[in-house]
Amino acid sequence: MTATTDGSAGAVTPGAATATHPTDTTSAAHEVLEAARYAVERSVEHLLGRQDEQGWWKGDLATNVTMDAEDLLLRQFLGIQDPEVVRAAALFIRGEQLGDGTWATFHGGPGDLSATIEAYVALRLAGDAPDAPHMARAARWIRERGGIAESRVFTRIWLALFGWWKWEDLPQLPPELMFFPTWVPLNIYEFGCWARQTIVPLTIVSAKRPVRPAPFPLDELHTDPNDPNPPRRVAPVASWDGVFQRLDKALRLYHRIAPRKLRRAAMNNAARWIVERQENDGCWGGIQPPAVYSVIALHLLGYDLDHPVMRAGLESLDRFAVRREDGARMIEACQSPVWDTCLATIALADAGVRPDHPALVKAADWMLGEQIDRPGDWAVRRPRLAPGGWAFEFHNDNYPDIDDTAEVVLALRRVRHPDPSRVEDAIARGVRWNLGMQSRDGAWGAFDADNTSPFPNRLPFCDFGEVIDPPSADVTGHVVEMLAVEGQAGLPAARRGIRWLLARQEASGGWFGRWGVNHVYGTGAVVPALVAAGLPAAHPAIRRAVAWLESVQNDDGGWGEDLRSYREEKWIGHGASTASQTAWALLALLAAGRRDTEPVRRGISWLTGTQRADGSWDEPYFTGTGFPWDFSINYHLYRQVFPLTALGRYVHGEPFADRAAGRKGA
Repeated sequence: MTATTDGSAGAVTPGAATATHPTDTTSAAHEVLEAARYAVERSVEHLLGRQDEQGWWKGDLATNVTMDAEDLLLRQFLGIQDPEVVRAAALFIRGEQLGDGTWATFHGGPGDLSATIEAYVALRLAGDAPDAPHMARAARWIRERGGIAESRVFTRIWLALFGWWKWEDLPQLPPELMFFPTWVPLNIYEFGCWARQTIVPLTIVSAKRPVRPAPFPLDELHTDPNDPNPPRRVAPVASWDGVFQRLDKALRLYHRIAPRKLRRAAMNNAARWIVERQENDGCWGGIQPPAVYSVIALHLLGYDLDHPVMRAGLESLDRFAVRREDGARMIEACQSPVWDTCLATIALADAGVRPDHPALVKAADWMLGEQIDRPGDWAVRRPRLAPGGWAFEFHNDNYPDIDDTAEVVLALRRVRHPDPSRVEDAIARGVRWNLGMQSRDGAWGAFDADNTSPFPNRLPFCDFGEVIDPPSADVTGHVVEMLAVEGQAGLPAARRGIRWLLARQEASGGWFGRWGVNHVYGTGAVVPALVAAGLPAAHPAIRRAVAWLESVQNDDGGWGEDLRSYREEKWIGHGASTASQTAWALLALLAAGRRDTEPVRRGISWLTGTQRADGSWDEPYFTGTGFPWDFSINYHLYRQVFPLTALGRYVHGEPFADRAAGRKGA
C-alpha cells in the first residue's frame, strides 16, 4: 500500500510497493550500513537512558478512553470523587475526541459507539453541558447509530449502576457458575484468564443489581427515550445464537426464583475466589478491568472502603494513572515491565552491547527476581506441572504467560551474568514450564493450555472481545524459537509446534498475529523461529513468507498494517509505515537470509531516516493487540526496542547463528 506523507493510507494495490529500483552499488550499500551503525549507537544510548535504577524498562501502555471513563464512573459509584482527578481525566478524554464528536479505540480508527457513550457520560460527570458543541456532536452521532441500546454489554452494565439502563434488559451470568466443575461446559476455567477475572466479580454485580442515584438523565443518548430498548429479532432456535439467546431467557427466569441460600453461597464462593487472587500490590492480575469490577463486587457484599482488601485495591488503581505534561491523566489498562525489559535486553544485546554490560546484568537480576515459583490458575489444567514462568506485569503471580516466559529466556541467554548457575536454573524452570503448557494440538496459547471451548464466545454477555485463549502463531513461534536457542528444536514438542505453524500459514504466505498487528507481527515472529529451528531459507514456507512481506512493502520503504486488517481482508499487510511493524518485517527477512537485498536496504533506510535526533522513533499508530479489533494497544516502547533489534541484526548479524548452523531442516 502507498502511504501518504500525513500517515494516512492510500489506495491498496498489493505488490505496487515493490516496483523495480536501480541495482544497488557497493557504495550505496555501504552508506546504508554506516547509517544503520550510527542509528544503532544513538538508539542504544536512548534506551540505556530509560532504564530504571532497579533494572527494568517500562513504556506507557495506551488503549482508549473507556479506561478513563470507567475510572470516573467507579469513583462516582463508590462516592469517592476527587475534583482534581475528575478535572485531569476530563482533560485527557476531551483531548482524544475526534472532529466528528466521537472517540475511537485506536489512532486513525473510526468512532466507536461504546467508547463514545462512556466518554460522553464521563464528561457529563465532569460537568460538561449536554448542549456544549463537542457534547452535542457526540450525542447526535450516538443516536444516529442506535443509541445506548446498540452499545456493548459492559457499557450498559456501567449505565445500569446508575439506573440509566435496566438490569433486566442485560444478559445474565449467575454466580452459581462458580459451582460448575471443570468438566462442565461454561465453567469459569473455560474462559481466558482476563475474561475469567472479570466475569467472576460481574456475576456478583449481576446478581445484586445495584442502582445508585443518577446525577442527571441521559435521554439524549436514546433514539426514543420512551422506548430505549426496542425489541430485537430472535435468532432461529436451530442456530447457536438462537440456543444461547434462549439460554439467557432461562437465566433471567432463574434470577427471579434462585434459592436464596444457594445464591448467597455462590456469591460468597466468588468473593473468596476474588480475594484469593488479589496480588501483593492490591491489584488483580495486574490489569485494570478485573480490579475495577472486583472492588465493586466486594463492596456490594459488605466490604467497606477501609477494609484492607478494598483499601489495597483502590490504591492499586491509582498506580495505573499516567500524568501528562499538560496535566491530563491517562489510565493504563495494565503495565508491561517484564515484557518491556526482556525486549529491551534482547534489543541492546543484538545491537552489540557487551553481554556483561552493567545495564544488562541489572536487567537480568530484575527478571530473575520476577520468576514465579507458585501455582496459579494454569494449574487447574496442569496440576502436576512445576511453576517457573514469568508474567507481563510488576505483580501478577496468578497468571504467568507463555509468551513472556519464552522471551525472558531468550533475553537471559544473551546476558553474561556473574552467577551463571542462577541463570541456568531459572532458564531450565522456565523452559520446563513452557513445555508443560503446550496444548493438545501442538501449539501454545498465552496463559492456559487447551483453552479452546467454543461456548464462552457465544454467550450474549460476552460481546466485549475475545474471551478464550486458543493457541496462536506468534506465541507458538516465540516458544519454538526459545526451544531452538536452547538446543531443543529436535524435541517432539518442538517438532509438533513447527508442524502446527507450517499448517497455519495463510494462503498469502503470512501468519495471523493474535497479540500484535497483525500478519506482519505474526510473520515477524514465526519466520525467525522456523529458521532458528532449522528450516532453510529455501523452504517453501519461508520463501512464501518472504515473497508476501516484500509484496506489501510501502513505497517509502517501511511496512505497516492497519488494525482494520482484523475485519477487512483488503487491509491485510497494508497501512501507514510504522517503526515497530517495519522492524518486524525486517526481522523476518533478515532471518531468511535476505540481508543484502533491496527490500531490506529500503526498510533499514526508512528506519534510519525516521529516527529522531535523540535516538528514538515516534509511533502514534497502535500496533499491539489485546483483543483483535475490539481492544488495541499502543506500547510506547515497541517503537524503540524493535527498530533497535532489527538494526542491530542488520549490522551485527543474526544472534545464535552458530547454534543454528549445525541443525538440519524440518
